[in-house]
Amino acid sequence: MVKAVSKPQVYEGDGKGPLYADRIKIHPRKFVGPFRKWKTILLWVFLALYHGFAWVRWDRGPGLPDQAVLFDLPGRRAYIFWIEIWPQEVYYLTGLLIIAAVSLFAASAIAGRVWCGFACFQTVWTDLFMKVEEWIEGDRSKRIKLDNAPMSLNKFLKRIAKHTVWLLIAVFMAVSFLWYFNDAPTLTKDLLQGNIGGWTLVVLIVLTSMTYIMAGFAREQVCFYMCPYGRFQSVMTDEDSLLVTYEAWRGEPRMKGAKNLDSPDRGHCVDCGLCVQACPTGIDIRDGQQMECIGCGLCIDACNTMMDTLKLPRNLISYDSYTNMVAREQGKGKQVHLIRPRTIYYAVILSVVTAVLLASLSLRDRLEVNIIRDRAPLFVTLSTGNIRNGYTYKILNMESSPKTYELSVNGLEGVTMDVIGQHEKEQKVVTLDVHADTVGTFKLFLQAPKAKLEGASTNIDFVLKDVETGDVYSQSTVFRGPK
Repeated sequence: MVKAVSKPQVYEGDGKGPLYADRIKIHPRKFVGPFRKWKTILLWVFLALYHGFAWVRWDRGPGLPDQAVLFDLPGRRAYIFWIEIWPQEVYYLTGLLIIAAVSLFAASAIAGRVWCGFACFQTVWTDLFMKVEEWIEGDRSKRIKLDNAPMSLNKFLKRIAKHTVWLLIAVFMAVSFLWYFNDAPTLTKDLLQGNIGGWTLVVLIVLTSMTYIMAGFAREQVCFYMCPYGRFQSVMTDEDSLLVTYEAWRGEPRMKGAKNLDSPDRGHCVDCGLCVQACPTGIDIRDGQQMECIGCGLCIDACNTMMDTLKLPRNLISYDSYTNMVAREQGKGKQVHLIRPRTIYYAVILSVVTAVLLASLSLRDRLEVNIIRDRAPLFVTLSTGNIRNGYTYKILNMESSPKTYELSVNGLEGVTMDVIGQHEKEQKVVTLDVHADTVGTFKLFLQAPKAKLEGASTNIDFVLKDVETGDVYSQSTVFRGPK
């Protein structure tokens, strides 16, 4: 059933010419139908979500950003609603990427390249650019005529208008991307006042250029030569996956004209070419499944338009599984096999990764302590005979409220603490204040009687107590002394 075909522009001469011919610009023809309707609805929904989500507010308390989704690179934080991800918790983003990848594989196993046809950012942007092109230059026949016409004032003005709108859209796309890495209102104000520069300006220029080139000029070439998904989609699907398929058993042999449609010597395909005209990648689905097919189903709308005109059954080109196509050919009922080994594997992987991610998020500590012992010198012998060690004690408070802690030391008799910056000296217990959502860094000096040491290295525990909750956190290190 699946037939591999080559692109029409592949050179097949005597081997002395170029491998590929020049690209022929594709002008898709618009047809009314359910696939075109859903493609348009999802286009505006995705654009609204992409541009609007950065403006959703989320109250996290004083001193913290109130943007619902924000990747704060200078502050080294990622905020996703109530979830705050620190640099050392980047594995949460890895988990989200795994979920996204497996979800894509599962969607492909069930519904083919539904992502490519309806949700991919390249598809969405290209569809929007094509709508602008149609709005300014007219329908397919007018666009082809304008392309072939010599330069005139009318053609010049239309081209200037089209590219101006394209550039404005590309700039808006780039600015919207930057909103997720900066406070959206602040960035917009700075942009309007011309107060941006550095990497922000570089990213703005690069994303604007990429959107303008990819959606305005490259279009289907991105799917053909840049996106790897089309090349391994065949391993994601099977005979029960929904794919855009030409039912050759019903359409062949194809003949032009509408005479003798009920004759057994001809099929229902009248070779009108509407399916090719509707395809945004310019392929002929009647040649079989191809890497270039993005599964948008627009050829189905085009073919059904002709079938309605000829009063023939719809879905000569259908969005269905190979199993169902064979069943129809044999006069059997529809067969749906959603639960099969492939979909079970994906469901299990998704469930496990999601459960682990949620459990980790709900059980993760909101406090992290790091102890760095001074190594130069390892210890100092004081005039009193006591031995002193220096430590850098770091408390990472991941809560949205300030915290007060009490720090003590266990495991060494007679030990006292001095904290640089505090007036009290040689304390048994010290008080440490840490601001909300920050790292508190404290320089500590411990001193202990030499007679109480166990030798060159004595094991001790720093015990940190949350004054508000009473939670206790203990971390082990060593106290060094003379042999």
